[in-house]
Amino acid sequence: MLCKDVMYEIEKEYPLNYALSWDNVGLLVGRDDKEVKRIYIALDATDEVIDEAVRTGADMLITHHPMIFSPIKKIHNLDFVGGRILKLIQNDISYYAMHTNYDVLGMAKLAEDILGIEKTYVLDVTMEKDGAEEGIGRIGMLEREMTLEECCLYVKHKLKLGSVKVYGDMKKNVHCLAVSPGAGKSAIMPAIKKGADVLVTGDIGHHDGIDAVEQGLAVIDAGHYGTEYIFIDDMKCFLHEKLPVLDVMSIPIVHPFQVL
Repeated sequence: MLCKDVMYEIEKEYPLNYALSWDNVGLLVGRDDKEVKRIYIALDATDEVIDEAVRTGADMLITHHPMIFSPIKKIHNLDFVGGRILKLIQNDISYYAMHTNYDVLGMAKLAEDILGIEKTYVLDVTMEKDGAEEGIGRIGMLEREMTLEECCLYVKHKLKLGSVKVYGDMKKNVHCLAVSPGAGKSAIMPAIKKGADVLVTGDIGHHDGIDAVEQGLAVIDAGHYGTEYIFIDDMKCFLHEKLPVLDVMSIPIVHPFQVL
C-alpha cells in the first residue's frame, strides 16, 4: 500500500480543510508514493519517537502535533528540527500530521465519550459539516452534580492521570462541564459564555486560571499531554479497522514531565 492510499483513508474521515487556518497538517516530510507496510503513531515527533520509528522499521510516522509550524529556510543537522527532518528523509519515512482537523472531527467527540458528558454540543464552533456545527471542544452535563473536588477525582480516573491542577473552590457544585483537549486558554471565554461550571483542558496560566474563577468558571488543568494522548489509541484503532493489512505500532503512554 502506498502512503497516498493511507492518506486517502485518513482524509476521508478527517479532511484537511477542517484544520484551523494557522495550522500545518497533512504530509509534511517524505514521499506520497512510498510503499507503506508499518506505521508508527505518536503525539509528537520527538527525537525519541523518530529513533523508535527508525528502529522498528516504520515506513510512515503519524503524529497529532505537527513538527513543522513555521517556514524553514535551512535544513541541516545544526538545528534540532532540521536534524529530525534529515533523519526521516535518510530513513525514507513519510511523516504525516493531523492536528486541528482531528481536534474538530475526532478529539472533541472522543473526550466527550471518555468523560461521559451528556446532552453535548460544540464548545467553540469553527465550521459546519452537513448542516451540523463542528469545532473545538464539547460542553454538556455530567451524569450527576458533584463538588469540584469530586469532579477532579472523576477526571483523574477517566483520563488515567496521577494529578491535575485546579482553579476554583473545591466545595463548589458543578454539573455543566466543558472539555477542550490541549492548550485551553482560548476555550475559557466560550465556556463562560455557554454557562459551563467547570472547564477541563490543559496549559492554563496563572492569570488565565484566576481570571476564569473570578468570572464563575472553575478550571481543571489536566495537562496538554494528559488531555490529548487519547489520540494515539484512537488512531491506532482507526487504522486497524480501515487498513487491516498494515502493521500499526504506537509509542507507549509516557507523560513528558514528572511531578515531585
